[in-house]
Amino acid sequence: MTSNWIDAAAHSDVPDDDVIAADAGGVELALYGVDGTVYATANLCTHGHARLCDGFLDGHEIECPLHQGKFDIRNGHATCAPATDAVRVYPVKIENGRVFVDLG
Repeated sequence: MTSNWIDAAAHSDVPDDDVIAADAGGVELALYGVDGTVYATANLCTHGHARLCDGFLDGHEIECPLHQGKFDIRNGHATCAPATDAVRVYPVKIENGRVFVDLG
């Protein structure tokens, strides 16, 4: 699989201990700031198709705002019912104050 690094946001736009929506090459992402690290997942919950950027971030876990399913933002695994299918995660790198996501 080849890399496809896309500029998704300014690093300063991703607050620590919070989540924002971002568009990277037409792909809607959720970008999370946790302890100075940025993580990226698809922005739609795999259970109820709600936007994860509208959910509650607790450490490395995002809670879907619709049915309270939860996902680990580091690997995408569902951690709480009713979510059972993982959410897609994307590699992230920070360069020159910008967040790049590999859509591979």
